[in-house]
Amino acid sequence: MTMTENQRSEIDSDQYTVRRTIAIAAPMEKVWAAITEAEHIARWFGQSAVLDEVAVGAGGVFSFEGYGDFPVLIEELDPPRVIAYRWSNDDARRVHSDQVHSEVHSEVHSEVRSDQVHSDQVDPDHSTVFRFTLEPLASGTQLTVVETGFDTTSDPAFNLESHRGGWDAGLDALVAYLESGS
Repeated sequence: MTMTENQRSEIDSDQYTVRRTIAIAAPMEKVWAAITEAEHIARWFGQSAVLDEVAVGAGGVFSFEGYGDFPVLIEELDPPRVIAYRWSNDDARRVHSDQVHSEVHSEVHSEVRSDQVHSDQVDPDHSTVFRFTLEPLASGTQLTVVETGFDTTSDPAFNLESHRGGWDAGLDALVAYLESGS
């Protein structure tokens, strides 16, 4: 099976945003589960994910090998069309971006407990928000992610570019995961 090819992420430096819109040959319900259920999120976005529940104000943790654990907070929810997560970034962790990228973690997080890193550790003044919007297509689902708030980071230009690459890789992995029959 050939995977759907999509355009790359785009940066708007004036608005401090990263945006990517992709098509996925999968029904909206399947895409919704993949972006809202921890067991699916961990299959395409990082090494592990924990969510207390799927509700506005609920928290959790997304973990990435080499980067660590990032507390998340659900800020917006309109099932099955919109979910927005606020997550800590290098400033929220009190680490400058060049330090984050030079850290090497010898431990791979196969399981993260929600009591290890709490959503109240998400600093609303030094974090970004990524918002997923789903729309039905005749051939599946259109997903748009827009991440905002990079002006609150220690190095906006670096973080915009880093997250652009992250969304390119992550959403390509999401397409592969969903279109492979998982």
